[in-house]
Amino acid sequence: MPRATLLTCLLAASLLTACAGPSEGSPAPASPAASAAAGPAAAGAPPAGAEMSGIDVVFLNTMIGHSERTVQIVRLARDRLRDDALRTLAAAIEATEADELSAMRGWLPTSGPGVSAAGHDHAGHGDDTALDRLRAASDADVDRVLREVLADHQRAAADLARAQVGVGRNERVRDLARRIDQSRSAEVELLRGTP
Repeated sequence: MPRATLLTCLLAASLLTACAGPSEGSPAPASPAASAAAGPAAAGAPPAGAEMSGIDVVFLNTMIGHSERTVQIVRLARDRLRDDALRTLAAAIEATEADELSAMRGWLPTSGPGVSAAGHDHAGHGDDTALDRLRAASDADVDRVLREVLADHQRAAADLARAQVGVGRNERVRDLARRIDQSRSAEVELLRGTP
């Protein structure tokens, strides 16, 4: 999904949920730190702070689809990479996003605003052209193509996260968005700065 479309969806959902207000009867969410400390049983608890709004749910769903595509991109190229630094960066990106995926999936509500978005299929997120470019890249070009594809992909994640910080209601989700913005922006710099 193009970056402009993602941002438009976030803003539209923000306007819709601003009118809807919080849902009644939603359980009090737990913090990610408390969830991690409590172990796997608590890992699925939603984040603490303000009630999770529809815009927060839309962001989590969109970011889940985006991160799933990131992992797919990295896995498609990782065994063919020649540059050790790029291989290490790709492994770190995969590990980070796998952890974030686990947390975000656990945070999605089962009732309340935006719950219908929580169940939609993420298979269509992203541009298959990027995957096709990686598949078609020669062994000599795969490092360069991964840098280009992943830099564009991670820049889109940073843009989406930055938009969420401005419109999200739940502070824990906004904190995740801030961290995603920072990490993806740093990854883009590393990907573009690698020879």
